[in-house]
Parts: sequence; structure tokens; C-alpha cells
Amino acid sequence: MTTHSNAPGRPTAGNLTTHASTTAGPRPYRLNVPLRWSDMDAYGHVNNVTFLQLLEDARVQGMHEWFEGSSPLSTGLLVASHKVEYLRPVEFRYAPVVVDMWIGSLSGGSFSVEYELSEHPLAGGEVPVSLDAPVPTDADLTVALRASTAIVTYDFEAARPRRLTATEREVLERFVAEPVAFRR
Repeated sequence: MTTHSNAPGRPTAGNLTTHASTTAGPRPYRLNVPLRWSDMDAYGHVNNVTFLQLLEDARVQGMHEWFEGSSPLSTGLLVASHKVEYLRPVEFRYAPVVVDMWIGSLSGGSFSVEYELSEHPLAGGEVPVSLDAPVPTDADLTVALRASTAIVTYDFEAARPRRLTATEREVLERFVAEPVAFRR
């Protein structure tokens, strides 16, 4: 397990934890994303709006990892749309959720990020799960949400869309898999 909580310039303990074997797992990239007390709604579930923020947390961490610190987030990416399919509620617990993330489509100036979000398999146990718990490597997690985010590359200085650079394309191509298959 590789925990990045104490590395320079990284989140502090209790934030995102990645696992070195995630790229060989069921999807190209898997990580734990911590839940926050404010993510809970009046029913004790993670609020449906909060899921987009959890996916954003995963996407930002993924881009940082994929691009080894020089992410196109700093040069220009814009979210064009989200599609989310809620499959089951996620109850708030002091445990991270697990996000599988990959690239579903890639074109000249845009790409889609695909996700499956599941509860950590240790979340229902009697012992609270540390936020730095290892990212599970088993393929059989119960999926609570599927989503897709369309991303457009953008040149902030010129204030207009731009094409993917050769380096960006090369990195993203390593994570391409089939897009999410939504039920509807």
C-alpha cells in the first residue's frame, strides 16, 4: 500500500489513500475517498448532490497521480456534463468509499471520466475503518453509483477550447476502458 498522506505537498493524514495495485485491478484506477460529516442528509445517507463532490475528489487525485503532479487541471479542463445513476443509498459511516475511475472516450479536445462508487467492504464491520484503510483489490464490490463526466480541454489564457496535447493523450490512453453502461 502506498499512503500519500505524509508526502510533501500531499493531503494530511486521513485524506486520500491510493494502492499501488489499483491499475491492475478491476478497473484502471481505484482509490479510497473519505466521507465527511457534512456529506450526510437528514436520513443518514450520503446526500445525492454530495456524490458529485466525491467524484471530483477522486478525479483530482487521479489526475494528480496519472500525470505525476503536472496535471492538465492547472492548464485547463472544464466539466461539460455529468450523468449519474444512483443504484443504492450509501449510509454515512466513518469509512471511505471506494471509487473505480477510468477514461471511457477520448477525442481531439475532450474525454469522459467514468466511475463506479462502492462502500468500502470493511465499512459494515463492528470495528471502525480507518480513513487510511487499504484500498480493496477484490473485484466484487457492491456498486452504489455509476457516473460519467464529460471533460473539455480549455486554454484559460486564450479563453477558448484547445486540443489535447500529445502527452495528455498518451497518459489518458493508459486508462481507457469501456464507458459506463447505464441502465436507462
